[in-house]
Amino acid sequence: MKKVMNSPVSYVDDMLSGLCLAHERHFRQPERRVIVRAGGAVKGKVGIVTGGGSGHLPIFTGYIGPGLLDACAIGDVFASPSADQMASAMRHADGGAGVLRLYGNYGGDVMNFDMAGEMLEMEDIASTTVLLADDVASAPAAEAEKRRGVAGMVFAFKAAGARAEERATLDEVTASAQKTADACRSIGFALTPCIVPQAGAPTFNLAEDEMEMGMGIHGEPGIWRDKLKTADEITDEMVDHLLDDVPLGRGERIALLVNSLGATPLEELYIMYRRIRERFDDRGVTIVSPLVGRYATSMEMAGATLTLCRLDSEIERLLAAPCDCPFWKI
Repeated sequence: MKKVMNSPVSYVDDMLSGLCLAHERHFRQPERRVIVRAGGAVKGKVGIVTGGGSGHLPIFTGYIGPGLLDACAIGDVFASPSADQMASAMRHADGGAGVLRLYGNYGGDVMNFDMAGEMLEMEDIASTTVLLADDVASAPAAEAEKRRGVAGMVFAFKAAGARAEERATLDEVTASAQKTADACRSIGFALTPCIVPQAGAPTFNLAEDEMEMGMGIHGEPGIWRDKLKTADEITDEMVDHLLDDVPLGRGERIALLVNSLGATPLEELYIMYRRIRERFDDRGVTIVSPLVGRYATSMEMAGATLTLCRLDSEIERLLAAPCDCPFWKI
């Protein structure tokens, strides 16, 4: 294992310390494994909170800022933060208008955020939950509630944050976040594994000439493993899977995210985007403000995810609203 670190044990805390020092205008760490807006909670605004394991920057912590998130609880690499840390993040985000918990559909996160919500109820802080479950490879459409949450979280963070900045109520912010989450579909593929520092070994093995379609961001099994295909073949299959799940007709508009899982360079993402644009142009679907880059990673895993978000006038307005964090500014 070759990594830039002091020790596997201090990996996450050293990273969070550096993140806050590098972006003092945006982030503050009031206590261990809890990151909040530098200016604190905004009075009268619904607080937006997320949480999850480290190893996915910019998700989750990176999206704290005006027009986005207010606080985040962070666990070890690929491990859920504790219920106490999640409850603390919620308290720091509370500006008196309630708190929305917005996070991915993973067992540990769900259990701990549910416990955190119960703790906050005893303190008379209202809260709601929206779960992201956008990974079409992880369960069929008939069991969509079982799907994993992946890069679609980025769009849900943005829409919820924008709606909260409008001083919408907790119920209104929750409804907008849920609608955006429901509009997202994602699928990924992997070319190489990553190494979790505290494990010190690859999370899975892939031969030099192999790839896996549909793999999760923690190395969860995909839908097939075979010889590496060309960029256009990979991209076509990803687009086909998304369109099978959410058929789009001529004249529709989507937001699109082509996301590196960590090691895949921008050059290869743009090769994919070229083909994606051809496919949607042929179908008469307009891509609005595409995002291409590292938005939700899996350490140094090579591969990418593709996310589409079906737009209506409200979601498109919220995604275009101003926001400011080190990794996304409008």
